[in-house]
Amino acid sequence: MESTVARPEGVKHSLHILLKSLIDYAGLFPPAGLDMAHAVANYARYRSSPQSWALGRFILPAARLREFEEHFAPDRSPWHLSALIGTNLGDDLAAIAEFNARHHHEAVVDTLEVKASSAREISEVRRQIPDGLIVYVEVPVADDPAAHIDAIAKARTRAKIRTGGLTEEMFPGEHAVLRFLDACVSANVAFKATAGLHHPIRCTRALTYEKDSPVGVMHGFLNVFLASAFLLDGLPLAGLEALLLDDDASHFEFGDSSVTWGKHRVTQARLLESRALASSFGSCSFEEPIGDLRSLNLL
Repeated sequence: MESTVARPEGVKHSLHILLKSLIDYAGLFPPAGLDMAHAVANYARYRSSPQSWALGRFILPAARLREFEEHFAPDRSPWHLSALIGTNLGDDLAAIAEFNARHHHEAVVDTLEVKASSAREISEVRRQIPDGLIVYVEVPVADDPAAHIDAIAKARTRAKIRTGGLTEEMFPGEHAVLRFLDACVSANVAFKATAGLHHPIRCTRALTYEKDSPVGVMHGFLNVFLASAFLLDGLPLAGLEALLLDDDASHFEFGDSSVTWGKHRVTQARLLESRALASSFGSCSFEEPIGDLRSLNLL
């Protein structure tokens, strides 16, 4: 899904390319953990905000589609939803098909997110899902995910990486993130990320919104998605690791025709190419990443 909102005045073209439809809203999930009424109301408000061009899909479990209908009010254009598949794929697919039949002019589940732990499981899951749906398969990244990514490529689907969680142990290291990105780029597999990417630049922050929250290092979404572009552009491994580790926002400069990081530059054309692969990330907050971008004078 791409936003139809024109590039706002003052936003550099390269940043607009990088952020367009990038942030999928996952307000139902921790650490926000909102109820359905509040999450749906937030998404409706974001759709009407000046930053709507950066907003992606609304994420929810397929099992909660009926609950979503209780709070959803159609507006000027269809809502695009991404449904997380639970333990019963058949039941979830049936619920999605029934939902789409009821709401195809108002809201549509056009994307599914599933988990798989083996190449065989990836193939079997994809076999059961009808054509026409975008499918992201979340794979483990503690070990080399190349075999999983190859299976995803053969299944003509997409990959998903979990980039954080509620504890520091749930955040993969920069080497694991880079290994996943490299496998996706090598196999020409599109991907999304989920969890832990609330902030544009790598930082040390509270991991939840609780007063006694643990603190840990969080990956920056600009670091991760720019790494995909620089990877396509041929930046060596050492440079890519340094990019993922960079916590100084002043090292990133967005222009109308390119992005510069330190001594390295990636063109607008390469950014567009990378966004065809690096599609989005799920965040339980839309306001937090937008607010951080404002604080960095990028918006």
